Amino acid sequence: MPRLIDPPAGAALDIEEVTARLDESGVDLSDEASIARCADLLAGLARNPDFLAGRVIAALKASYADQLEFNRYTAQVFLLHRSARGFYLRANMWPSERDAAYTTSGPAAFSYAVPHDHNFSFLTAGYFGPGYVSDYYEVDPETIDGRLGEPLDLKFIERSQLDEGKLMLYRAHRDIHSQLPPPSLSVSLNIMDEGDQVPWRDQYIVDLDHGTIAKRPTLTSSEMLLRCAVHLTENGRDVAEQFAKAHPVPRVRANAIGALAAVEEGAGRAAVLERGMRDSDTRVRDDCARWLAL
Repeated sequence: MPRLIDPPAGAALDIEEVTARLDESGVDLSDEASIARCADLLAGLARNPDFLAGRVIAALKASYADQLEFNRYTAQVFLLHRSARGFYLRANMWPSERDAAYTTSGPAAFSYAVPHDHNFSFLTAGYFGPGYVSDYYEVDPETIDGRLGEPLDLKFIERSQLDEGKLMLYRAHRDIHSQLPPPSLSVSLNIMDEGDQVPWRDQYIVDLDHGTIAKRPTLTSSEMLLRCAVHLTENGRDVAEQFAKAHPVPRVRANAIGALAAVEEGAGRAAVLERGMRDSDTRVRDDCARWLAL
């Protein structure tokens, strides 16, 4: 499960001080010294009962302009700070089953009962309310190829709640959790160690009944554009060919091959996918084999 961190003792901190110190030191959640600094700052911010209310009211008065421009995430996420040094500070809202947001949008909109890992590490702290509940599992990321349907050596750890003041480090690709709604509306704070490389890493949704990878939801805009470009111009097909042959990210190579196959029929489609089945990466070969069987 995510690593529990004893919240360091200290005074409440305001968000201006926290963001300034994070910007100065940077965030590297693979480094123990950086984890300690970030934990100290996040714990101090979590002890401040007033800062978030002020930010929310200010954002409402500003018609959420900054949130619409900079927030990459869902309406559940309130972006507090976006740093040029490749990390984010955000608040997450967790509705209960009684809240209108839950009844209107359903549980999947908030990733409830959707077992998943994360393709980045992040620190989280319970800030307000009883906190969401999670069933926590662990897996050794070095044993994963990333194929759909791949069996995972999942280890169930425990069910626990993100109480106010509780501090945890979620480790990329190692910690898997299935979240359940809190008894009442809750808020968590996150420091996201999220550089430019993150969109190229796969995230996994897990089928707990079978202990397998069910989905890989990560998709970049360039992969979507490939699907469009191959239908529009020969240049688009040329770009897709280059991506299929030489892109360093296996998922992108697979999606480029899928885009090329989508504009072919019969033997031509089969030839594209069969060529993809000779790729050096297991995930690409597996994707092409599944598509060929459709």
